[in-house]
Amino acid sequence: MKVIVTIPAYNEEKTIGKVITDIKKAMNEKKYNYEILVVDDGSKDKTAEAAKKLGVIVYSHPKNYGLAETFKTEMEKCLELKAGIIVHTDADGQYLAEEIPKLIKEVENGNDLVLGSRFKGKIEKMPAIKKIGNMLFSRVISNIAGLKVSDSQTGFRAFNRKVAEMEIISSYTYTQEQIIKAVRNKFRVKEVPIYFAKREGKSRLMKNPFDFALKAWLNIFRVYRDYEPMKFFGRIGAFFLLIGFSLGLWLVYLYLAKGAIGRTPSLILSMLLIVIGIQIVLFGFLADMNKR
Repeated sequence: MKVIVTIPAYNEEKTIGKVITDIKKAMNEKKYNYEILVVDDGSKDKTAEAAKKLGVIVYSHPKNYGLAETFKTEMEKCLELKAGIIVHTDADGQYLAEEIPKLIKEVENGNDLVLGSRFKGKIEKMPAIKKIGNMLFSRVISNIAGLKVSDSQTGFRAFNRKVAEMEIISSYTYTQEQIIKAVRNKFRVKEVPIYFAKREGKSRLMKNPFDFALKAWLNIFRVYRDYEPMKFFGRIGAFFLLIGFSLGLWLVYLYLAKGAIGRTPSLILSMLLIVIGIQIVLFGFLADMNKR
């Protein structure tokens, strides 16, 4: 079965060479029928040139589109290359090439999507806020997918052609959507412990802890919006309904207990909040119906 090891890369000129060399060594030792694909996401350095010198397949975007769009390109090219098993890893060297055969073996054993879990293995170094964010995200994805996943953000994963053919529509991330869709398509998903090495140099994905925290929360809201619209819009609508009804009950109390009248602005606000709440809940119902 043909294996394609695919690597998204953006300004990784300094690390891409070693990553490719290590992958070749690991794959040659096991005598796999394989190819390596590098998708250069509009790098401004010589990432593409460094990869081409090592004889791998390189496809370059005309500009930087981000991880989600790069992943879509990876899947398109892997399917064109007739991949039977696809291994996705990063260009920064934090995932160990020597562990690739461990992921491949689990796919060969009948699993459709195999996730390399950093939290079940060993993490050499990860900022505390990023670790907390990843763990929180994994709980959210586990809740939505109905399958306990310890590391939904991992970029180190292997999967078969059926999983690669699933359409990814997200414009902000691929990691969570692939897990959710795999579970809902009744594919077998398994986690294996991996080693996560310390990154050499500055991260391309996290400018600072506060930037990461903001993006993590935005992604959590987006995931709930896209995959659990009834919960997402229902809770927002319920909040407006609660405030509106509470204000209305307070006005009724003032009228019955103290004979207070003339609070027209408060009455209008109460009715407006209730109407807004009902509309948001109805929007959630419609979005949930369209999702199905």
